[in-house]
Amino acid sequence: MNLVVAELTLRSLLGRRRALLFGLPAVLVLAMAALVRGLGSTAAGIDLMTGFAAATLIPLLGVIIGTGAIGPEIDDGAIIYLLAKPVRRGSIIFSKLAVAFGVLVTFGSLPLLLAGLLLPGFGVRLAFGFAVGSAFAGLAYCAAFLLLAVVSRHAVPIGLLYTLVWETLVGSYVPGARALSIQQWGSAVTRAVGDGTGWTPAVSPLTGTIGLILVVVACTAYAGWQLRGLRLTGEE
Repeated sequence: MNLVVAELTLRSLLGRRRALLFGLPAVLVLAMAALVRGLGSTAAGIDLMTGFAAATLIPLLGVIIGTGAIGPEIDDGAIIYLLAKPVRRGSIIFSKLAVAFGVLVTFGSLPLLLAGLLLPGFGVRLAFGFAVGSAFAGLAYCAAFLLLAVVSRHAVPIGLLYTLVWETLVGSYVPGARALSIQQWGSAVTRAVGDGTGWTPAVSPLTGTIGLILVVVACTAYAGWQLRGLRLTGEE
């Protein structure tokens, strides 16, 4: 963990009014949770947390935060000043991932915890389960999209396409594909921690946890390896 890299990444992510952009989804989730609480529907609360928050909100935050942790520096060439320093490439990636994860937990997982506490029929344990499950999934999203930003100049559109098509549509409704969805892996962790009812993830908690760990480790390691050979000439 490099504190200088972490500080620069945090300033980059939260600067230029980006904190307001991250905060809008959190406000929306809390407002919807308050509305559902007024209706008194537990089923609507489950749909809100699984269908919108886990399947759409967390992946989108993962795209914005994960790519934003390093993508702008690569695009404008500022990354070359960091690479010129005697800092291990793996340390750069790890530091940026740690900051991205912290930002996602702040603007994603914690609002889900508060939303769960507002929703009828949830309770503290299930609300905590959604917070933990979204944090696990969010870490995997950040690692995957951080890697994507290192290997491609088109990380944001590719990430959005993946999120909207695979995670929101295919990963939610196609039986075979659901087992290969980060969203479903996170939902399995949510159910295990929160002992929830009303929905069934496509994989077991053990499978989901292993899948998330593999994504984080593989993407982080490969991103560090790719950063060693990064060239900023032409369209490279």
